[in-house]
Amino acid sequence: MAILCTPTCVIFSSLQSSSSSSSFKTLNTGTTISSSTTPFLGFSVASAKSTSPLNTKRSFKDIWNNTWYPKAADHRHSDKTWYVVDATDKILGRLASTIAIHIRGKNLATYTPSVDMGAYVIVVNAEKVAVSGKKRTQKIYRRHSGRPGGMKEETFDQLQHRIPERIIEHAVRGMLPKGRLGRELFTHLKVYKGPNHPHEAQQPIELP
Repeated sequence: MAILCTPTCVIFSSLQSSSSSSSFKTLNTGTTISSSTTPFLGFSVASAKSTSPLNTKRSFKDIWNNTWYPKAADHRHSDKTWYVVDATDKILGRLASTIAIHIRGKNLATYTPSVDMGAYVIVVNAEKVAVSGKKRTQKIYRRHSGRPGGMKEETFDQLQHRIPERIIEHAVRGMLPKGRLGRELFTHLKVYKGPNHPHEAQQPIELP
């Protein structure tokens, strides 16, 4: 006795009728169904075998699985673009946001939030960056040594005279993701005091 569950897929045959025909052919299809020797819940399960070659390609475009995701070759460090920007008289916040966009790669059509797709950015003349309003005297930078009473505070002017590179680094770091990807992206920022930098071999172009 054979029970046909679906027209094309599975046939359950009882163990008592195992001597009957071991293969069947479905109607209007090119699929041959042969009885399996592996028992399942007291029955032998028939398996469907397609008569078409397994390596036959589809004759139509797969419209469901067309999402593009960058491969390792799409974001190699050796292929990344290098930019250079002069910070002289540039407003700190606007400069930092432009730098962060290019470091993350948001200016690219291939931008992917979870992948390092951005470029390297070199900043020169960091000591000449500008701020608006009264931020030179009212903007406070804080750091802590980790010991009791180790809180240190200094104004924008004081930090600019001491370590001007840290001002731009602090602004850009706050615009990058928090986590491992953000730490990796932050290494793409190179800030220098004065007009010179040691990255001439990378042939940097002007930041747009």
